[in-house]
Amino acid sequence: MEAVKVLDAKGLACPMPVVRTKKAIEEINSGEILEVHTTDQGSKSDLTAWAKSGGHELVKEAEEGDVFKFWIKKA
Repeated sequence: MEAVKVLDAKGLACPMPVVRTKKAIEEINSGEILEVHTTDQGSKSDLTAWAKSGGHELVKEAEEGDVFKFWIKKA
């Protein structure tokens, strides 16, 4: 999956991963993909809900050790 931007939000507690994701997604074009890396367990539900509420598409999510990765396609 080809992301145009990667956001490293590892080590940040809620709500900062969502705040940083919102800022980063404003910097890419519609239809492009933002890859987000977090270590906050709550970010799984937070980012899923945030993407849906903003009309964005959560294309994929994965766990690699203690890192959660999300690929969000901008609406």
